[in-house]
Amino acid sequence: MRCDMRKRALALAAGVACALPGCVAATAAAAGAGTGLYLTSRGAGSVVNGSVDDVDQRARAVFAQEGIPVTGSQMENSGAKREIQGKKGDLDITVSMEQQANQVTKTEVSARKNIAVWDKDYAQQLLGKIVKQK
Repeated sequence: MRCDMRKRALALAAGVACALPGCVAATAAAAGAGTGLYLTSRGAGSVVNGSVDDVDQRARAVFAQEGIPVTGSQMENSGAKREIQGKKGDLDITVSMEQQANQVTKTEVSARKNIAVWDKDYAQQLLGKIVKQK
């Protein structure tokens, strides 16, 4: 009886925790989601197979396919951390990439409409295309 109550309490705590923002990202990260997409507070992320150079080229190819001109880019840590920005209509698109291992890059995409509104669905679509891009 006491064990059942403990299990119910743990299940309730897990359910409450997943109702909080960022649960999807935290759950995916905790589960070690190697190639799965997860939502972030501003868009979508994934651990993408490929070097940071490869993922950067793929992101730029997706920008070109989507008609998103690159409006800026940044590079840090000798290229191990990169970011490209673009604009499509009223959306400011950002792709952030960080080398995690030799052929693995943590990649996040955001599509900001204004200071408080983010288009997570479009960010997720773009990230899906980056992952599939060859």
